[in-house]
Amino acid sequence: MSWFKRKSKGITTQNQEKKEIPEGLWYQCPECKHVVTSEQHAEHDWVCEACEYHEKIGSLQYFSIFFDDHEWTEVAENMKSADPLTFTDTKNYKDRIKATIAKTGLKDALRVGFGKIEHENAVIACMDFAFIGGSMGSVVGEKFALGVDKAIEAHCPFICISKSGGARMMEAGFSLMQMAKTSAKLTQLAEAGLPYISILTDPTTGGVTASYAMLGDLNIAEPKALIGFAGPRVVKETIKKDLPAGFQSSEFVLEHGFLDYIVKRTEMKKKLALTLSHLK
Repeated sequence: MSWFKRKSKGITTQNQEKKEIPEGLWYQCPECKHVVTSEQHAEHDWVCEACEYHEKIGSLQYFSIFFDDHEWTEVAENMKSADPLTFTDTKNYKDRIKATIAKTGLKDALRVGFGKIEHENAVIACMDFAFIGGSMGSVVGEKFALGVDKAIEAHCPFICISKSGGARMMEAGFSLMQMAKTSAKLTQLAEAGLPYISILTDPTTGGVTASYAMLGDLNIAEPKALIGFAGPRVVKETIKKDLPAGFQSSEFVLEHGFLDYIVKRTEMKKKLALTLSHLK
């Protein structure tokens, strides 16, 4: 094109005139690539408006969704894991805990809060996958137990939001003991005549699935969550057979009778409030 002629090569904008786009301003859905501002994404409860992909979020985000006016009181907020077995793999367990606390700002993989859902008291225990894969150790079990105690004291429902890779291998038998401990505490909750609602999110696996995640008076899941004991790859290698489509998805688990229903995160608070009003 003779009418167009470049006079100089490259970008001629001076460095001082360039403007950087702030990080975290935009969110792109990993499924459908839809782009919105991070603020809009948070207002929609971290669910894609285009394809309804549920982003993995932590306890603070869930508490902001469920508790009225974002107001709640944390239970046993300063409890941290010890190292009863002086465990070492690629890193000393004590050092791993310290590094994870520094990186995530979390004390462990479970946060327990007491507040109101549609003006009614409730205790919510929520797992954080960012803390060593949401693994269940002795602190998770103890905070779960204290959460049940708080629910009994306040005579209110207890809700647990699970997101976990299972038992914490660094605590070995101490971790597995939490399966029995949490189950026993839920028996105390039932004896007090109080409801337990279990919400399973992506992923919920291992010892958590084999204990409190599946023991709810109602078991509810978010859409397309991975729910199972062993992962699909392990199951396939064990049985030497191809797995059915959607194996271990929340939809598959619902179809086979292990869930009561599936609820979108954007509708979860309303559904919870309605459910709890019928359980009074």
